[in-house]
Amino acid sequence: MNAITTQFSIHCKAIAALSMVVCMNFGHAAQAKAATVAAEKPRVIITCDPELDDNNSLIRFLLYSTDFDIRGLIYASSQFHWKGDGKGTTWWVPGREYDRIGKTTPMASYRYAKDEQFIDDNVAVYAQVYPNLVKHNAHYPSPALLKSKIREGNVAFDGDFSRDTPGSELIKQEIISPDTSTLFIQAWGGCSTIARALKSIEDIYGAQKHYEEWKNQLSKKIVLCISGDQDDTYARYIKPFWPHVRTLETGGMQVDLTFFGPLRANEEDKVFYSPEWTKKYVLSQGAFGKRYRVWGDGKQMVKDDIFDFFGLCYLGKEELQRRGYVLWMPLLPSGGFISEGDTFCYLNLIDNGLDAWKNQTWGGWAGAKVSMPKDMKDAEKPAYVKQQLGLPRFMPAVQNGFAARMKWSTTPRYQDCNHEPSIDGPAQISVKPGQHVSAKFKVSDPDGNAVQLQWHPFHVDNPAEKLRIERDNTPSPIFIVPANAQPGQTYHAVLEATDNGDPALTHYKRVILEVE
Repeated sequence: MNAITTQFSIHCKAIAALSMVVCMNFGHAAQAKAATVAAEKPRVIITCDPELDDNNSLIRFLLYSTDFDIRGLIYASSQFHWKGDGKGTTWWVPGREYDRIGKTTPMASYRYAKDEQFIDDNVAVYAQVYPNLVKHNAHYPSPALLKSKIREGNVAFDGDFSRDTPGSELIKQEIISPDTSTLFIQAWGGCSTIARALKSIEDIYGAQKHYEEWKNQLSKKIVLCISGDQDDTYARYIKPFWPHVRTLETGGMQVDLTFFGPLRANEEDKVFYSPEWTKKYVLSQGAFGKRYRVWGDGKQMVKDDIFDFFGLCYLGKEELQRRGYVLWMPLLPSGGFISEGDTFCYLNLIDNGLDAWKNQTWGGWAGAKVSMPKDMKDAEKPAYVKQQLGLPRFMPAVQNGFAARMKWSTTPRYQDCNHEPSIDGPAQISVKPGQHVSAKFKVSDPDGNAVQLQWHPFHVDNPAEKLRIERDNTPSPIFIVPANAQPGQTYHAVLEATDNGDPALTHYKRVILEVE
């Protein structure tokens, strides 16, 4: 028996265990286990390219690193950013961004600094502010741990997954490890590093007996969180050759942190994109504030990048165009929010009490998996998801939570910052059709702030008759179960608790009522 066969045999022994647990994550079986896995953290790998919104999304991710089991922080490429191999080899793919602006000659690299290290730089800032952060939450991972997870992936050429890299090897090892928990692999750029990891598994183990069964089990514990298929490797390789690998489905962003978010925001949410709010809660908050990209900051990820005009917006439209910049969106005021276009990939993984990462249909900050009309336009999807599930407004909770953590990073004393309320109470209640169920919950605030409560029925699976809640602004609600409820059917109620601190912080409690 050779070494590969021996290793494969060891991996195959985990198949039975995998079969028992894969349905626990992102499946309806998770509902019955919500209480028992409450303390579990989602296992996460980040792959990202050097786009300014990836930089901003990474800053928020590190500030919420208490909530994740971080297994990798990997440099990636995309059609928008690739490093080259350092040997002068040229590359060109028809239809890419560079082709569309008339660059038809193969290039040695594209919009990727030779000394790019934005992941390392952000982790270095994290190490600098770590002594403050742990005063506010003891579960922040050590800087040494995060540094040990940094790898370079398939950054040489756009969409090229022809060779193994340290990043693809890390992903491969996490996929084939005995760990049976769901592995959320984030693709903020292209998927080539992820594709290489999967291709390597296929190349090494594909000829082994029982490989297809093992492959299917591996697939079921992977969830790809893709911020657009930015190099076509998902469509070209992953989807056709690994069809059982799941993808994150949010149905439409409930919190729009994209480049166009400020332009689409309703009046009550516009403040969170404004220069005034951004200056007070982000830019003024120490080392991370200095690294967070905003309009008019004078910075570029790559010097003279004609697509990265945001930091130079103060020059005005005509001057930027004269200098050759491609203005693909309107200029906005200096100091304002630019983008965190990849943050939606992990918003539902955050430990905010909604537990949305356990089942894609449950609903959370990023949205939910919802059946939609086939002809629905993308712009209509967020409102449709919100209406179908009965989701509350999430923008204040998302942005204020980020603002609080920015302040934590600069503040060494716990009592000088605000922290989320906590909610204790049952996560699951057995009920009968037509029953009026009284429940009690304990809400407390670590800073002694007043807390406002509001219960929301989340219409998961869109039941014909909805759950009703009386005493819906108290810790002692009455749940009114529909009379036509069927055995095994579930209803979701979510308690939203928001304090009156600065910034006002929110935590949730999801309660699942299961009909006997």
